[in-house]
Amino acid sequence: MCVTHRYACSWWAAVQRGGRLTFFPGRIPAGSPAVRVLAATAWGVAILCLLPLVYLFVRTLQIGPGIARILGRARIWQVGGNSVALTLAVTASAVCVGTSLAWLTTRTDLRGRRFWSAVTSLPLVLPSYVGAFALIAALGPNGMLQAVLAPLGVERLPSIYGFPGAWLALTLFTYPYVQLSVRAGLRGLDPGQEEAARSLGLSSTQVMWRVVLPHLRPSIAAGALLVALYTLSDFGAVALLQFNAFTREIYVQYTAALDRSAAAVLGVMLVGLTLLILRGEYHLRGRGVHYRSGPGTARRQPVVALGRWQGLACGWCALVTLLALGVPLLVIGYWLVQPASVANPWAGVWGQTMNSVSAAGVAAVTAVIAAFPVMVYSVRRPGRSSRWAERCGYLGHALPGVVVALALVFLGARHVPRLYQTGPLLILAYVILFLPLALGPLRAALLNLSPRLEEAAAALGATPLRILRTITLPSVRPGVWLGLALVFLTVMKELPATLILGPTGFHTLATRIWGATEEALFTHAAPSALILVVVSAWSLWIILQQEESVR
Repeated sequence: MCVTHRYACSWWAAVQRGGRLTFFPGRIPAGSPAVRVLAATAWGVAILCLLPLVYLFVRTLQIGPGIARILGRARIWQVGGNSVALTLAVTASAVCVGTSLAWLTTRTDLRGRRFWSAVTSLPLVLPSYVGAFALIAALGPNGMLQAVLAPLGVERLPSIYGFPGAWLALTLFTYPYVQLSVRAGLRGLDPGQEEAARSLGLSSTQVMWRVVLPHLRPSIAAGALLVALYTLSDFGAVALLQFNAFTREIYVQYTAALDRSAAAVLGVMLVGLTLLILRGEYHLRGRGVHYRSGPGTARRQPVVALGRWQGLACGWCALVTLLALGVPLLVIGYWLVQPASVANPWAGVWGQTMNSVSAAGVAAVTAVIAAFPVMVYSVRRPGRSSRWAERCGYLGHALPGVVVALALVFLGARHVPRLYQTGPLLILAYVILFLPLALGPLRAALLNLSPRLEEAAAALGATPLRILRTITLPSVRPGVWLGLALVFLTVMKELPATLILGPTGFHTLATRIWGATEEALFTHAAPSALILVVVSAWSLWIILQQEESVR
């Protein structure tokens, strides 16, 4: 704590020496101490995120000429094509579902709007492997739906395994990333711009395409990026649904085949695909100004009357909720009421809950603190250096948790043995994996904050600390809360890194669910799954309440 306090004091002292023009060094000379400290802090975070990548490249270079033999396998390129196709399909569908739900629950007179805002966001709390197995149990060839339809002569439903099942599962459990990001963007829009567009004769449709959607590009791009990276790095859903993507193949190479060289090559290919996605996201979000440059007063956003479309809108929300939330909860409830074959299924659940909550809370706070200087550097000092520092922060999220965990095991066991199998190393893995969940919302929030407000405060004699406390943090509070919630929720259900890096005897709800599911002890998985959903739903409710309070 003392080291952290001294570091924070030195950071603020350097910022204050850099000049009084603005808290963020976007308008002060590039060589000032404030810019140097900000750049060093941002790149320090970026370098930590590059550690798994360094491990991958070291392992790949050790292969030597054998790389050509590995790349010559047709299976490698087939797996790559599968991953690309799945990522594109899931991202496109998640953007459509998430954006439509965000607009309906934010800008329309939808009946039960607050209720639909909450329940359509709840699928975010479900681990992909729990959701995938629930879909298999409910919609599979011999699942619960087939049993219901059997009296009608339906003997077998179409197979849900492979691409269709993986696409459906990942879409249902990732669209809230887009929904929450776009909701925050919609609430930050200036209604005066839409009123000005209508006064110039534009129709509601033209206002949507020419004014609203261009201003939502950063929010949509941030959500789409998270969905794409999540899809690339997901293991549980593709493994259970038997779709051969990068993550499943890497896991097979690391475990069953005992071929870590091939796994390292696959990991490098996965990083290359991630860089392409980051490049596409950079062009998609654009370089426009998204804050209001003139004075104005805070007003409520205009509400669109749905009229005769009210029933269709409610039906759409109900259908998405039924598939993404109703089916998994029904399956969990079915497991919960079944008699246990051995032992007490509730034994040890309280300790696992406390482990999950404490680890997720520390990781969420650490990730937001680490993301703040990266995003300030990127938004207030745009350039090649800041752009690459931001992109480095996204790389870890595209890597499978097993790769990040094994890289940290290698570094810890070889170079820092005191950190091996300790809590700090596990938190570091969480931050590397889920830092983008904090970066995206902070970027959207900072883009909506005009630097002129900070400049005016500095010109009136306000210190950088006071500007941060009275202007910057209150203005970006929705982004901070959203980042905290997203990281917390994702760490709660994270599995591979926890299995490998967790201290001896450290068990979480996620590891309990996975272990019981692997052994087909579904009655033992049900209590942990239920508590995981309840705790995560409570945290999501807090962020939705915070969102409502800043309207």
